[in-house]
Amino acid sequence: MDLNAKPADRMAELPEKTRTFLAQLREEDIDTLNAGLKLVVATMTVGRAVKWLIVGILGLFAGVVMFGESLLKILAWFKPPPG
Repeated sequence: MDLNAKPADRMAELPEKTRTFLAQLREEDIDTLNAGLKLVVATMTVGRAVKWLIVGILGLFAGVVMFGESLLKILAWFKPPPG
């Protein structure tokens, strides 16, 4: 599709089903679609943030477990041997 063409010429390049759909839209429908697109973008942004939050929490948990095990091993060096 040529983005420098006039809007009417760009519409002619679209599939018939798409042109029919767009021709039936009212002003309120266009506003709803614009709001819906903003909602989808915001949801994707929040989803990325939550994903990295979960990854960070899991990494922190694994790090704390490994640190605890290492600390217990070091403390075991200072205990007298059994017997």
